[in-house]
Amino acid sequence: MSGDEREDTTIYKVVVNHEEQYSIWPAERENALGWTDAGKSGAKAESAAVKLGGGK
Repeated sequence: MSGDEREDTTIYKVVVNHEEQYSIWPAERENALGWTDAGKSGAKAESAAVKLGGGK
C-alpha cells in the first residue's frame, strides 16, 4: 500500500471564523489565528459533514 492509500486516522475539529466560515483542523493542533472551535470533532468525513450542515 502506498502512502496515498493509507486510511486517515487523524481526528479533526470543526472551526469557525468571525465571518462564520467553517473549516476542519487537526484536533491536536492549535487553531489558526482568527479561528475558534465550533464544538464538534471526529474523523475527517464526520467533521466535513458537520461543516457542510449534514451532521448537526
